[in-house]
Amino acid sequence: MAQIEKRGGLLRKSSASKKPLKEKVVLMYDEIFMTEDPSKCSPRFWEELFLMKVNLEYLEGKLESLDSEELMKIKDNVNCLFQHCIQALGEEHPIRVVNALQTLCALIRGVHQKNKSTSGFDIINMLMGFDKAELCMKNLMESLDSLLCAEGSESLKSLCLKLLLCLVTVTDNISQNTILEYVMINSIFEAILQILSHPPSRREHGYDAVVLLALLVNYRKYEGMGLVIAQALSEYNRQYKDKEEEHQSGFFSALTNMVGSMFIADAHEKISVQTNEAILLALYEAVHLNRNFITVLAQSHPEMGLVTTPVSPSPTTPVTPLGTTPPSSDVISSVELPLDADVQTSNLLITFLKYSSIVMQDTKDEHRLHSGKLCLIILTCIAEDQYANAFLHDDNMNFRVNLHRMPMRHRKKAADKNLPCRPLVCAVLDLMVEFIVTHMMKEFPMDLYIRCIQVVHKLLCYQKKCRVRLHYTWRELWSALINLLKFLMSNETILLAKHNIFTLTLMIVNLFNMFITYGDTFLPTPSSYDELYYEIIRMHQSFDNLYSMVLRLSTNAGQWKEAASKVTHALVNIRAIINHFNPKIESYAAVNHISQLSEEQVLEVVRANYDTLTLKLQDGLDQYERYSEQHKEAAFFKELVRSISTNVRRNLAFHTLSQEVLLKEFSTIS
Repeated sequence: MAQIEKRGGLLRKSSASKKPLKEKVVLMYDEIFMTEDPSKCSPRFWEELFLMKVNLEYLEGKLESLDSEELMKIKDNVNCLFQHCIQALGEEHPIRVVNALQTLCALIRGVHQKNKSTSGFDIINMLMGFDKAELCMKNLMESLDSLLCAEGSESLKSLCLKLLLCLVTVTDNISQNTILEYVMINSIFEAILQILSHPPSRREHGYDAVVLLALLVNYRKYEGMGLVIAQALSEYNRQYKDKEEEHQSGFFSALTNMVGSMFIADAHEKISVQTNEAILLALYEAVHLNRNFITVLAQSHPEMGLVTTPVSPSPTTPVTPLGTTPPSSDVISSVELPLDADVQTSNLLITFLKYSSIVMQDTKDEHRLHSGKLCLIILTCIAEDQYANAFLHDDNMNFRVNLHRMPMRHRKKAADKNLPCRPLVCAVLDLMVEFIVTHMMKEFPMDLYIRCIQVVHKLLCYQKKCRVRLHYTWRELWSALINLLKFLMSNETILLAKHNIFTLTLMIVNLFNMFITYGDTFLPTPSSYDELYYEIIRMHQSFDNLYSMVLRLSTNAGQWKEAASKVTHALVNIRAIINHFNPKIESYAAVNHISQLSEEQVLEVVRANYDTLTLKLQDGLDQYERYSEQHKEAAFFKELVRSISTNVRRNLAFHTLSQEVLLKEFSTIS
């Protein structure tokens, strides 16, 4: 029985007696893949080609099927096709422009598949030839800039951005992509920023624009290129700020709305983690490279989840491939609604904290581990920033932040309705406490724990420096830290086989030392300081066990001798407190014939015996090493960008704009 052929541009039912017909565009492609110039016999060849519906599958497949030698034989024709595509971008007829854009995408992808191991030089030569590359790319970038800035078709803008993403991700290692030299020379940033600063455009194209910016910033960032981009963004924002009205709409505002919307959409739609990494990377680069962005973290907008109706998850269909289509425009548009007195306000920082609480729940998957690490790096940058800290700790700026908590057998689910309004630093601390409590497992995420403790330490340093007395339930933090110490001790053998647990142990002990030495300057009340001592005394067995463990390892001539001895020295004040108060508590119990003292009775003994307690002053407790990406995190970001680039390239789909849709949009060709 005859079957309909769907591949390779075949049009007719196949049968034993007749060869199937090919689409005219496929026949024209075949002519290009000959060594002769196709326009010799047909002068109107190139003019007609761009009126034909593009067959992306056939064109890409044909390029991939050729070996290197065969490809070099038709190099002149491929160069000619590339140049004519660029010329067609300047045509008045939109159908020609769309077909030229799709053809360029297919060419770039097809040639990339043949040159996966190359640095980009062979791809440039194959596509346009070295001698014409500079002029070709200049003309291409100018055409894309015009199309993106014009008032015209959103479909054209979408294809332009996808073509740019295709160019950016042509190699796995973005810094080896030589094509990007031409993209940088012929700047496209103004056009991208214009899209992000214009709400309707942002709704349509914001996702691709943000991912594109995040990738471009990472091109040879350690050679200064990334800084140029960051400065360009900063300058644009300054210029725009002069013109902004009551409701801000500068670039950073736009990116705030865009990134915030991505996080909210992710919570509802469970978009793939690779997609999240691209958005997180965009936020990280903005926070890290340009600290002016910190001020926009605080910019209020309506709570997205409360303003809009719940967005049902979108079905995964070929029409909306993952990683190329932004989340629901309903979600994104919600950030532009005017503020209502009855609506809970939010900001990017709150959205980010909520998102982090979801991502950081499960770190067993590699992508989620990377996302969790990136969230903590962003929080580290925020915790070091003076202006961000001032906002976080502002007692006049209170918010309800409903963090997502991992279900655990031994605790009840917290009621969302009775959340208190508090300064945002409380939510950051809650997030850190939640992470500490929920990730004590055999596959111990040591790196994430160290970053988590560092965030807490940096916040405490700010509070000590500025004498901020934060009304926070510090006991939850102290309890979490002590439980973490107990976990490290009970799993000493397993963990020491993989990690230096003493780095983390020392950081935890020094957090307690920070509270002991400087707590009177930042704890909210004298009774809070008393409660700190009560917790140390109550859990004295854990600290005694820790001292025994580090003493044992520091007196042996093993690999942990030096690391363990640092913890031994750091425990001096904690042990002094335990050794000073325990005998007095026992004596009080004996004199009063009480077998078990209440908390209030223990606190009474503590308050009565502060005067006779001697503590040693420990240096450097309020000092920390500032975050530096270039030396310590370069390998992580290189691999992350490679992963994002590969994922973006894999998920780019240019056929999502069906010819029917385009014909409706461009109904007449005059």
